[in-house]
Amino acid sequence: MVLIVPEPPRGARRWFPRPRSLGPVIRFALAAAAGALGVAALAAALFDGGTLVALALHGAGAALAALGLARSHPHSALGLANLVTLLRMMLVAVLAAPLVPGGSAAGWVVVGLAAVALALDGVDGWLARRQGLASGFGARFDMEVDSALALVLAALAWAEGTVGPVVLLLGLPRYVFVAASRGLPWLDGPLPDRRSRKLVCVVQIATLIALHLPGLPAAMAPPLVLAVTAALLWSFGRDVLWLWRARG
Repeated sequence: MVLIVPEPPRGARRWFPRPRSLGPVIRFALAAAAGALGVAALAAALFDGGTLVALALHGAGAALAALGLARSHPHSALGLANLVTLLRMMLVAVLAAPLVPGGSAAGWVVVGLAAVALALDGVDGWLARRQGLASGFGARFDMEVDSALALVLAALAWAEGTVGPVVLLLGLPRYVFVAASRGLPWLDGPLPDRRSRKLVCVVQIATLIALHLPGLPAAMAPPLVLAVTAALLWSFGRDVLWLWRARG
């Protein structure tokens, strides 16, 4: 007897595509599940409350990453690079724990966790190239973790009163860009690799980390945020202009 498996509806194929290999997806899911234990343990040990928020953020991020992995990962191996990016995502989830009402975070704890997440940013790309497993999915996963890290650090700085809501300008541009691309599809086009974009990203995250340094003079925060925001808007503006000129 031959078992015939019907094709799923077109809409289902779009959102739940058949992966090229189940191996990477399964390994990623297992690593994310194990990572949830680490997220819960770290959040509970370092912060007063917010463990459920950290777990929810980790779970949502892992689910979206697994979907992207199934849709566009071109290799049969998961690769160490994606595991490093997953570790960075776990740190971002832990950092979100103090954002619950009444939550608080020691400055050096935030600085330490965020510094590790930033330092690992250069490791995953190096590993992907060394193992011959570089992919568009890996680059996108890395970029989304960077964006989430920036937004969480900005929200923490505002919540702690280090600086006013202007700091959100350092955390929201990527999400505004993505939202705009829904109505302007040409914004979703491929971009050339630029060192300046990477440099601005590093400066952006480093500045957000610096805002959490204990003893940082209050008068330094607003001009620092505005200066880096100007660099960030310049970088995004340059990309938008390039995409506008390259649109079909």
